[in-house]
Amino acid sequence: MASLETVLSSLAKLSVAEPTVVAHAAAGSDAEWTAAVAAAGAAEPYELTKTLVLKPKTAKSAAVVPIVVVALAATRTSTSVVSKALSAKDARLATAELVQETFGIAPGEVSAFSVTEEIAGKVRLAVDAKLAAAPVVGVRAGADKTAFTTGAAVVAYLKALGEVAEIDFDAAPAPAPAAAPSGAAAAAKAAAEAAKIDGAALVGITVSKEGNFPGWYQQVLTKGDMLDYYDVSGCYIMKPASYSIWEKIQAWFDGHIKALGVQNSYFPMFVSSKVLEKEKDHVEGFAPEVAWVTRAGSTELEEPIAIRPTSETVMYPYYAKWIRSHRDLPLKLNQWNSVVRWEFKHPQPFLRTREFLWQEGHTAFLTREEAETEVMQILDLYSRVYTDLLAVPVVKGRKTEKERFAGGLFTATTEGYIPATGRGIQGATSHCLGQNFSKMFGITVEDPNNEGQKINVWQNSWGLSTRVIGVMVMIHGDNKGLVLPPRIAQYQVVLVPCGLTSSTTEEQRKAIIGGVLDMEAELKKAGVRAIADVRDNYSPGWKFSEWELRGVPLRLEYGPKDHKNQQVLGVRRNTGAKNTVARAELAAAVPALLEEIQAELYAKAKASMDSHIIRVTDWKDFVPALNQKNLVQIPWCGVEECEDEIKEKSARQEMGEEEEDSRAPSMGAKSLCIPFDQPAGIVAGETKCASCGRDAIQWCMFGRSY
Repeated sequence: MASLETVLSSLAKLSVAEPTVVAHAAAGSDAEWTAAVAAAGAAEPYELTKTLVLKPKTAKSAAVVPIVVVALAATRTSTSVVSKALSAKDARLATAELVQETFGIAPGEVSAFSVTEEIAGKVRLAVDAKLAAAPVVGVRAGADKTAFTTGAAVVAYLKALGEVAEIDFDAAPAPAPAAAPSGAAAAAKAAAEAAKIDGAALVGITVSKEGNFPGWYQQVLTKGDMLDYYDVSGCYIMKPASYSIWEKIQAWFDGHIKALGVQNSYFPMFVSSKVLEKEKDHVEGFAPEVAWVTRAGSTELEEPIAIRPTSETVMYPYYAKWIRSHRDLPLKLNQWNSVVRWEFKHPQPFLRTREFLWQEGHTAFLTREEAETEVMQILDLYSRVYTDLLAVPVVKGRKTEKERFAGGLFTATTEGYIPATGRGIQGATSHCLGQNFSKMFGITVEDPNNEGQKINVWQNSWGLSTRVIGVMVMIHGDNKGLVLPPRIAQYQVVLVPCGLTSSTTEEQRKAIIGGVLDMEAELKKAGVRAIADVRDNYSPGWKFSEWELRGVPLRLEYGPKDHKNQQVLGVRRNTGAKNTVARAELAAAVPALLEEIQAELYAKAKASMDSHIIRVTDWKDFVPALNQKNLVQIPWCGVEECEDEIKEKSARQEMGEEEEDSRAPSMGAKSLCIPFDQPAGIVAGETKCASCGRDAIQWCMFGRSY
């Protein structure tokens, strides 16, 4: 297949405007491709194309010359019409083997741009007669990209490679009229139309956060240059913009845990089935998600090897080996690694991915008190990652028995809130494992207070993953793209030269560009992550939109008037507010502005979360509160059976007030946490559970969640 760069180069030689390339989920079949392009929010109107590879009936002694037909996807492409137009005998769809032999790719991935000069010499080319008149068409440019250009450009591209026949498929019998769309389908189509942003360009966000949240989220990540799709479903490429955020979180958290005496280490990603199955409760919780290696080359392994979904069973056999005395305690290890969890069907970037980056800490103590103290120390650090770095508010609490970590004693958690969907989301968890794992793996020491007696150590595990990036994006992003908190943004400031026209003298141009570069250096020296955009092939307006899309917190504009007045115009990404800053005060003023932006982002998110945590004491008010996109705190009895009933009773009915998003399940409410900060109002023996009527013992927060 011709590379995208080759195609673009060929089109440029034909004096054709460069196509707009849209990234989307990897797709195989045409149906998958259509859905992926729609989910990516490509601006309409457009028509997708299809490419057929046909094999005419050929004498056994003759070489097969495949027929390649490029048509509009909506065109009814009859093979009999192709056969008649090209005087070919009984042309049929080519086998996958023939397509692979001709193009080197699967049939579902072939497009007009798969045809190279070499391939054109081996096939016959034909196009739909209506293709050239189509104003905007989408052509596959790989499994996960689509190029949008004119139909005439596609035809010109093919004609530059060889002779192309035009086929009028309207000569074929008209198909029977399609059935009218169902009410549900019509409603879904209307909702999709309403979610589109009027006048949005393909390079920008084309659907609104409020109207099509899943489509918005996908676009804001790909167009904001945070990630790209990989050809293994559920896996994604973290580009520098997102990975740099993870690096900043990593550096901050790593420094704080080292201050607590934690050391970094690394254990292999593989775990034998015997070891993994040693802790039955733990394995049962992860069993559906475990990926297994069963073969090396062409040889079946004698024993399958699991890829770690988490590392308790990887590490603890060695804790038993290393911890021989109470003097070896505490043992505090952490590792920065990736894990694989394969169970779910609907992956979402950063939120649910089949491989993700995280840190996992595993510690061992002599006493329960020491272990429980550390659980809360780590939870406080996790809370600060969200509040101090990502400007995201969280509720700290304890998971119910039903929701605690499999095999653990109790789980402490941070819970966030996504305003656009009204759903809760687990932020990070810190688990007290008790002595369960130490009993299973034989991690014992001699009791220093009772000579000759062995006791099991107390253990914790705690983890924070790249999910934090997805949470941040969903909370702060808007219909222009990403909105990044300054403390974690790859670039905190972008400097853009403005006001340069054809009448600008070379001396003026050098002064403006030089001033921008000088300010970039000055800001970097002051510890600000700044970048000067001095590209001369894009207008200032284009640059403004691009950097807004990428979420840079502060834009500094510098033109001839600014140069004359020795000032610069600052524009905040989060509010659009403008501030004039004197050049002499730049190094001091910009860091202060960035801290203001950080504080504004947190304050806005905190106000939104606080206004959507509702306390309810009567069940009749519970589901209506949920349906108003709230998290709901209720007096609760703590009984698991009641927890299950709440989830079942609150399952969303088809009321038509919100389009369902299967990738962010909106089933009944689940318990999010028992907040540590308990509201007043629970009177022992008097206050009743809002769901079942038993005596309430605490407030518990429920919500629909990711």
